[in-house]
Amino acid sequence: MMNKEKKQIYIDEMKSQFDKSEAVIVAHYQGLTVSQLDELRAKMREHGIIFKITKNRITRLALEKTRCKNLGDLFKGPTAVALSQDAIITAKILTNFSKDNDKLKILGGIMGNDILDVAGVLNVATLPTLDEARAKIAGILRSPAQKIASILLAPASKIAILALEKSKK
Repeated sequence: MMNKEKKQIYIDEMKSQFDKSEAVIVAHYQGLTVSQLDELRAKMREHGIIFKITKNRITRLALEKTRCKNLGDLFKGPTAVALSQDAIITAKILTNFSKDNDKLKILGGIMGNDILDVAGVLNVATLPTLDEARAKIAGILRSPAQKIASILLAPASKIAILALEKSKK
């Protein structure tokens, strides 16, 4: 049982975490073992994500004056919340974990100012991460340069044939 002072500290801490997190995803964890929860927390920690089992009534109080206030209805039953700066990584980790452990049920969340339902969280999980997107862009930008370099390095006869073909068009 928490006394008033501890409750207020918890509320202030949760308010702060909700306000500074870009992504908040809520899930039910009933039926997961302690080792499964530890495994999930370890995966989250690797990416700087906070995964916290919540005290629902007090957490709803903390939500009231934050941009996450619309998530209050999700905090019923055995609830946990993932708080991070990267919604895509968070959604990917939770979605992949819930595929292997059907006891973890994603309920919804918020990304920036957008409220997400379960389908929204699953859609976010399919997006490429920032590193994946950068790699794709680098590949696209590098491709034309490789074509130009291969043409320039080709023997003169190939360049002449290419010029002839271009002139026919």
